[in-house]
Amino acid sequence: MTLSKYFFRVSAAVLAILGTTSMAKAQLPQPLVSEDTLKRVSEHVYALVGFPNIGIVVGNRGTLVIDTGLGERNGATVVRVAQKLAKGSNLYLTNTHYHSEHTAGEQAFPASTIILRLALQQEEMNKRVAAHLEVFRNMSAQNKDLLQDVKFRTPDVLFDREMKLDLGGVTARLFWLGAAHTKGDELIFVEEDSVLFPGDIVQKGLFPIMPNEDSSVKGWLAALDQLEILKPRVIVPDHLSAVTDASEIGNERAYLLDLQSRGSELKQQGVAVDDAGKKVATEFQTKYPERQGAIYIPNEVKRVYEQVQ
Repeated sequence: MTLSKYFFRVSAAVLAILGTTSMAKAQLPQPLVSEDTLKRVSEHVYALVGFPNIGIVVGNRGTLVIDTGLGERNGATVVRVAQKLAKGSNLYLTNTHYHSEHTAGEQAFPASTIILRLALQQEEMNKRVAAHLEVFRNMSAQNKDLLQDVKFRTPDVLFDREMKLDLGGVTARLFWLGAAHTKGDELIFVEEDSVLFPGDIVQKGLFPIMPNEDSSVKGWLAALDQLEILKPRVIVPDHLSAVTDASEIGNERAYLLDLQSRGSELKQQGVAVDDAGKKVATEFQTKYPERQGAIYIPNEVKRVYEQVQ
């Protein structure tokens, strides 16, 4: 099974367990993070391609890891790779958002690791991560094994909207642009290399995922407007394609505007939200054949209905 097919089926299972679709949950093997997938993105930036794509930014004094993989075993692989690449002694960890595959490998990191986290993301973790972990544990025996005894510790640094991290010869800007995929989406821009880690906000070939009422179509569009100003040379999405470019920001915006327009039209016509979700899913599967995950579209339509007057 390819990673992209796995990701689509796993995400469908998540939605099923959360009660947002009737699709039965799948019992699937969980891809493990592999050192063999390491890709050099730019002078200072690497990506471990997998579920999710994990970023490593290497400076002369410190190394920043972006996301952890699912559980301690995956986190340990990430740590080994980061330590091999490191030029300085300082190790930092941050997360694009609270979901399990992005955070649950934290306990594998050395105690000396400095954890940096958006304060709003930490609030979201406190509220939601336990349930999200349970969803992933219930997918397969391997997931259950990977997610035994997950432990998180208090972050060393909490920031409200933005901070800059000087790693020595390269600077990572960690920032928040508002709710989109989650309330606490964190983005990372490696300034000298013009590399953007957008979390789930910019993906190639995947329908946007808006799992609950904390997601925001309007917020997503506003974030894309701000990201376009950065003019990143390279984008490293969380899932599917490991590397894309700034044109994907425009592609994402065009899709969301189309979604917003179609959803608003159906709401004005008095179409029930569930019926509208099914209708748009059928239409957009045909209209956007290059995208995977049409199962997400009904939730996208729900977000439009919630936010359109």
